[in-house]
Amino acid sequence: MTNPNHTDVFYTAEFIDGPLAGDSEERVLVHGTHDEKLGVVALVDGIESIFRYTAVEPREIAGKLHVTYAFNEASSDPFESDDENE
Repeated sequence: MTNPNHTDVFYTAEFIDGPLAGDSEERVLVHGTHDEKLGVVALVDGIESIFRYTAVEPREIAGKLHVTYAFNEASSDPFESDDENE
């Protein structure tokens, strides 16, 4: 019996703009492919917000899939808080 290689079920998602710009995370391939659209929940000024991202460019680096994602502001929650001190 052979042991399957489980490292090929993951890919790296890289966020190129929006509130998660510069962040990356490891995600699981679903049916062998990456997500075309992502919804990511994050805290901004203590408020939970949902940010939508769309895949821009899949590429392979050192034998591993990396996908860059662009921010979809129109379908996301606002991420700049209204500071009442301004």
